[in-house]
Amino acid sequence: MSLLLDVARVLAGVNVLILLALGSVWFGNYRRHGASHTLSLLVFAAFLLVQNLLWLYFYVLQPAFVGWFDGSGLDVQVGLTLLCGLELLALLFVLRITWT
Repeated sequence: MSLLLDVARVLAGVNVLILLALGSVWFGNYRRHGASHTLSLLVFAAFLLVQNLLWLYFYVLQPAFVGWFDGSGLDVQVGLTLLCGLELLALLFVLRITWT
């Protein structure tokens, strides 16, 4: 297994944890206030959560995908890993704004 695959797995896992935290905060706010803006944030978190859970499924439980990832070029491996990393940076920014 490649180091980049392990990094992508960790990044996707951290994204899931952050999305669960954000979703719980936004769900509580929506229950208290009922604002449509908060509902849209909750839906946003739900879609991103599904996306990251699918990534984790492919990265961990799909041997065909893991084989493809390992056999693909370095540019593909770096690209997929960077996508998870960029999403993590964006989620950290949203987390900081949400809890400030």
